[in-house]
Formats: sequence, structure tokens, C-alpha cells
Amino acid sequence: MGLEEKIPSGVLLTGVERLAGFMRKSSLWPATFGLACCAIEMMSFGSPRHDAARFGMEVFRASPRQADLMIVAGRVSQKMAPVLRQIYDQMPEPKWVIAMGVCASSGGMFNNYAIVQGVDHVVPVDIYLPGCPPRPEMLMDAILKLHDKILHSPLGAHREKAEEDAERAALMAAPTHEMKGLLG
Repeated sequence: MGLEEKIPSGVLLTGVERLAGFMRKSSLWPATFGLACCAIEMMSFGSPRHDAARFGMEVFRASPRQADLMIVAGRVSQKMAPVLRQIYDQMPEPKWVIAMGVCASSGGMFNNYAIVQGVDHVVPVDIYLPGCPPRPEMLMDAILKLHDKILHSPLGAHREKAEEDAERAALMAAPTHEMKGLLG
């Protein structure tokens, strides 16, 4: 008697990690953090023309305690960086960050003391979205890439092991100080 004979028709089998990933990706609740011109493009993403409801993102949350995705849209000043970090810390786990626009990704054309040269100096970033300003269609593409990342991310002990493996691989890939002296 094979497995096919024991399972009734219409039953779908999957792993818990895959099911949890599907539910997480299908119900992202973004916290808005619009700081400059990229915020206008982010707002237009929420319009009926682009239909963010397709992605389970009908409402942008004003409270970080209700959000699991932070879209940092625009340049981050040194005065705003602690506020950004506080809002990120208030978000429940698991949480994701999209750096929208070249200013959020690298400081853009504002290479001075007042602007943070990349939001990744303040919070960990999952997806970098280039452009000045990036179009709403590009934000949709970034969200789809984030969906894929969420869908395939491990849970619990598997996630911790994957993070340890990634750290170990990064250490192995980085040249040591002795090798840098020989190479440079």
C-alpha cells in the first residue's frame, strides 16, 4: 500500500517552514518612514493604480508595533538616525527593511556630515532599491524579491544555524591581515 493510497484526494502536503514563509510573505505590514522625495513614490505605490493589496499590504501602519516591514524612503540625517533605530527596535520579530532610493542606500549626492551615508549604518537592510527617485514599479519588484527571500528563509533553530553558517562563510571569504599585507 503506497503513500498515494493513504492520502485522500485534495490534501496538500508541505513543510511548516514553507507554510510559515508563505503566510509571512502574504501579509507584510509596512511602517512608513518617508523622509524625502522617495516618499512620494512610495505613497503612489499605495494608490489604486499599483494595488498594494495584491501583496497583502493594504494599509501602511503608523505604529511600529503593528509593522514588520520598514521602507526607508529618502535621505536619513544624523539627527533622524536614532529615531529610525528606535522605531526599528519597536517592530516585532521577524522584521525586514527596504532602503528605497540612492540616498537611503548610500547617502546619494549628499556626501556631507549631516547625512548618514547608507541606512545600513543604522539598521540591517534586506533589499536595496536604487534610483533617484525609484518608480513605484521598482518598489513592487523589490517587494517581490523580499517575498522570495521571506519564503525561503528558515525558522527557529534552522535560522540560527543558517546565520552561523553565513557568518562562518563571511569570515572564510575575508582575507586575514597577514594575507592583506602580502597582497597589498
